Amino acid sequence: MIQRVTVPGLFPPPVYSHATVVEAGTRLAFLAGSVPLDAEGKLVGAGDPARQAEQVIANLTEQLRAVGSGLEHVLSTDVYVVSTETAALSAVWDVVESSGLSAGPHSSTLLGVSCLGYPGQLVEITATAAVPEGGRP
Repeated sequence: MIQRVTVPGLFPPPVYSHATVVEAGTRLAFLAGSVPLDAEGKLVGAGDPARQAEQVIANLTEQLRAVGSGLEHVLSTDVYVVSTETAALSAVWDVVESSGLSAGPHSSTLLGVSCLGYPGQLVEITATAAVPEGGRP
């Protein structure tokens, strides 16, 4: 069972919850950072954080599918964006919101960082997800 908590005494988050509680016995998947590379390892969306975020979400969807889960079962994410500008972070968050990833809503942290692991990479998302019963890879 997943319980998403928005704390009444805190500022209401726009499309995420302050905390997510999972009962013992639920299978969890801890996913490595999803990156904006295609199946051949080529960077998608050079210079475009929103386009890279779309590719990252597509790759994250495949990671989840491989473990028998989906975007709707994501409990927590960390969204990394190479930028010091809130507009770039907002553009990436708009992609996250429209993807269905925030359907939970899940707990999330959006961060501006100085660099990521691949040349030209502007976006990366790590995730933890519940794997529903019968959700076997």
